[in-house]
Formats: sequence, structure tokens, C-alpha cells
Amino acid sequence: MRILVAYDGSVDSEQLFQDLPRAGLPEEGVSVLAASIAEVWMPPGNGAHEDVDEYPKIVREWTEHRLKIANSVMSEAEALSKFAAEKIGALFPKWEVDSFSTYGSPAWEILAKSVDFNADLIVIGAKGHGALGRMIMGSVSQKVLTEANCSVRIARAPDLGNDDNPRIVIGYDGSLGSEHAVDWVAARNWKPMAEVRLVAAVQSVMPDSIGRFVLPASEVVSSTQAETAIVEELARPAIKRLEKTGLSAEFVVETAGPREAIVEHAARWNADSIFVGANSYTSRLQAALIGGTAAAIAARSQCSVEAVRVASPGI
Repeated sequence: MRILVAYDGSVDSEQLFQDLPRAGLPEEGVSVLAASIAEVWMPPGNGAHEDVDEYPKIVREWTEHRLKIANSVMSEAEALSKFAAEKIGALFPKWEVDSFSTYGSPAWEILAKSVDFNADLIVIGAKGHGALGRMIMGSVSQKVLTEANCSVRIARAPDLGNDDNPRIVIGYDGSLGSEHAVDWVAARNWKPMAEVRLVAAVQSVMPDSIGRFVLPASEVVSSTQAETAIVEELARPAIKRLEKTGLSAEFVVETAGPREAIVEHAARWNADSIFVGANSYTSRLQAALIGGTAAAIAARSQCSVEAVRVASPGI
């Protein structure tokens, strides 16, 4: 497994050090790249130009001043990446951990490096701070989540107040993406007695309009019950796959939209993390909608959210 960890030294990115040990990751056979991005743009050729002497003195002084600032921020990014690598190495002694730093647009650099590194998973904080030279993680994490070609984990570590047994919510609707999420969770290395809940969001078909557009209550109930029965039947093999790995698994239905139902259930249950499929369908429009749902859940959740992507249609 290959993991790219994006770290910027902010309070939110610090939480990934608490989250990683509870993420069900393998104890060995993992290659990690701890990356920090300086949000500055260095002058070409380190600021050296053949005609630099022709510039007014004030321009040369300003350029040198900005270059010193950029170099300082670059040095900070390098120090942060090495610090993160050391922390991760201490948490997982059997992992192969390296560091990487560069400059530019944080989201683009993270996405590009994940491709270059051939990452299976990107781990990133929910948000950061906007001081000069540091990643603005709120927008960065959303862009990485929706545009990465691998799975992305938005790391949070709230004070849950429960025991050491991880609690995992999987957003489940019977789609290919939710099946990928189930298999992704089943393949992980969870602590004994870890608990999993497959949460299905079943919405009423009752429209907001009135008059001739309003369905009889009996039809609404019948439709909701039928949808629940279908999803529950689809979930049975998924439950068995999870239980086969030693996980305690159950199926839960919430009557609400997926963005609200999954987040609210995870909060009530004090879940450690939510897993959702990020590529449930094949068309670009449907993929965008699923990406939007995953992003909305990640933005609203109090716990970690992992959007699961796979390169091929099967596992």
C-alpha cells in the first residue's frame, strides 16, 4: 500500500497523527510519502536574469527581499515534511517513510505527486491556516477529495469518549461505489472487536408541492418500505463479507438524504470514520454527483471521512 500524507503543521493536520493508528492500516508493507507544499512561486532561475542589472535598484531590492521570503517558506515546508515523516515512522516502525517538499499551488502539487508516487490513498487534514507560505487546507482538501484518482482520507480526531474499538460507518446504497467501500474496509487491518455499520439513506418520494402533485401517504410509505427492502437485501452479502474478516457488522436504515443521514448517524454513534464510495457510477454527470455527496459528507462530518476510489470497475 502506498500512502501520500499531506501535512502543513496546522492544528487540523496534526490530527492525522491521532487518526492514522485508528484507520485500520496495515502494520507493514506500506510506503509513505509525507509531503508539505509551500504556497509561493519562485522566480525562474532562482531570480537570475541576464538583464537584472538594468532593473531599477528598488526593483532589484524588492526581488531579493521576496526571494528571501520564498526561500524561508521553502525551508519551513522541508522541515515540516521531515517532521511528519519522523512522527509517522514512530507510529508505524515497520513502514517505509520518506519526505517531500516543493512549492506552488498546494492542491495541484498534492494531486500531481500522488500520481507520480502511484498512491493508493491520500491522507489530508480537513483544513489549515492561510499564513504566508502555508497550505489553505479547507479548499485544498475539497479539491483533492473530488479530483484525486485514488482514495482520499480527510483526517479528523475528535474526542469521542468511547473505548479503543474503532467504529466505522459505511455509506451504503447497493451501488458499485458502496460495494468498493465495503471491500476497502474489509481488506483493512482493524483492531479486534471493531464495529461497522452500513448506513442506507432511504428518502421519501413525497414532493414539496401541493394539490395534484402530492402522493397519498400510503403510497409514500409503500415506496419507502420497498426501497428499504431492496437495499437491505443487497446489503446482506456485504455484511457477510465484513463478518468473515472478524468485524462486527450491521445494517441500519435512516430516512433522510445521504448527506444528512450518514453524517448524523456517525455523530450519534460516535464513529471514528465514515467510508463512502467516490465512483459509484460511470457517466461523468453521475460521477460528479457522487463526488459532490462525498465532499458534502466530508465537509459536514465530525469524524474522518474516506472517499474510496478504485482504478478498475471490479475488486
